[in-house]
Amino acid sequence: MEESVNMFHRQREIHLFVAGKFSDLLRYKKEDDVASFNNLLLMAMPAVNRYVQKNLNRALATGKIDKNKYKADDIINQLYIEVYDHIYEIENDKQLYPWMFGKVEELMGDILEEEEFDSLFFQNIDDYSKPEWDEMQEKFSTDGDGDLVMNEELDDISYAKKDFILNHVFIEDKDQKLIDQLDGQLDVENIRKHSEMVLRQLPMPMHKVYELFSEHHFDLVEIAKIRNSTIQEVKSLLEAGRRSLRTSFLKRYVD
Repeated sequence: MEESVNMFHRQREIHLFVAGKFSDLLRYKKEDDVASFNNLLLMAMPAVNRYVQKNLNRALATGKIDKNKYKADDIINQLYIEVYDHIYEIENDKQLYPWMFGKVEELMGDILEEEEFDSLFFQNIDDYSKPEWDEMQEKFSTDGDGDLVMNEELDDISYAKKDFILNHVFIEDKDQKLIDQLDGQLDVENIRKHSEMVLRQLPMPMHKVYELFSEHHFDLVEIAKIRNSTIQEVKSLLEAGRRSLRTSFLKRYVD
């Protein structure tokens, strides 16, 4: 639990770090110093780059895009241009980081459609048995989807500890025993792959909202701005994603 808290604080520190660079970015823009502007912005890019790469990987795994047609670097390079050109439109320092993610959503929106999801899976998630979950996991890995998506995320700080993942799924006090049971029963790789497998079956908006909240620590208001959505819609998507993940863990590993 202590490690999870530390990770949460480190992720929030990224938000504060990026906000702290806002005034310097404005100064470099005023001075028309593109090189210094981009060098400073580079320090804010690792998490954004991961977000872009993961979304491209999912689209690639589902055949939505051609392997050689789109690269994360192309989107990130365009983001540099967008931030430089529109920095004066950002209201304040706290808006810079979510604005960047929102702009990435726009840029990827021209490339990625909201992919279809398995409605039968979503509607009947309560009915899947442990053997069916195991079969789904095997297919996920055999098809290469799991490795294709997961290998890009191995260094992601948010996947470093088991309880960090589980605490985003099991959020009620009464769930602590379940967290302890799963934590003792599974290694981090199995928990990580199971979570990604389930998320991949859910609607893309639900998947993205859960990712922005759990991995990048945006609050509901920020996610609503990033997604150009309402707070209530974001809240509903987050709760539905959590319910699906919780049910999947219980059905596969606890029942």
